[in-house]
Amino acid sequence: MTANEDQEMELEALQSIYGDDECFKEISPVAFQFRIGDLEDTKSFLLDITWPESYPETAPNISLDAFFNNRISAETKQTILLKLQEQAEANLGTAMTYTLFEWAKENQEVLMENHKPVVTAVTLTSNCEVTSAPSSMKKKEKKEQLTKAQKRRIVSRTDNRGELPRGWNWVDVIKQLSKTGGNDEQA
Repeated sequence: MTANEDQEMELEALQSIYGDDECFKEISPVAFQFRIGDLEDTKSFLLDITWPESYPETAPNISLDAFFNNRISAETKQTILLKLQEQAEANLGTAMTYTLFEWAKENQEVLMENHKPVVTAVTLTSNCEVTSAPSSMKKKEKKEQLTKAQKRRIVSRTDNRGELPRGWNWVDVIKQLSKTGGNDEQA
């Protein structure tokens, strides 16, 4: 069999095995991604495998350069890549993509045993915002919220300096007097 026939057969096998698996993604007919671990797990990582022209006679290109892996330290990435390269060398000449994905899945704990999440500037900034948010929320709670209608009434009553004009409540006084009647009429 030629390398291309082997690749076509392995591609069909991968599609049938991982067809409905959300962890597997076929980027192109020769490039694949597989997420090892759950999305929420800090020890999860995204494994990229690309087949060169002469695959499976030569090892596939294995990468951990996906953005998803930014939280993994360079040392941990290097360790994972070295161990996966060893597995690839042991399986030269055979279809090994499935084998590499499954080996990484089974050995995730061993691969990530020295993992310490990388703290980035973005994470630090968001932590600072979370810390300061409760104090600003307390200030907002004290301030009374007005409806649009209440705001319109206040604006329509005030002058250009934001002050109420002289006699602004006289209409209410006159309305009250008209309902009760004036004292002069009764006397």
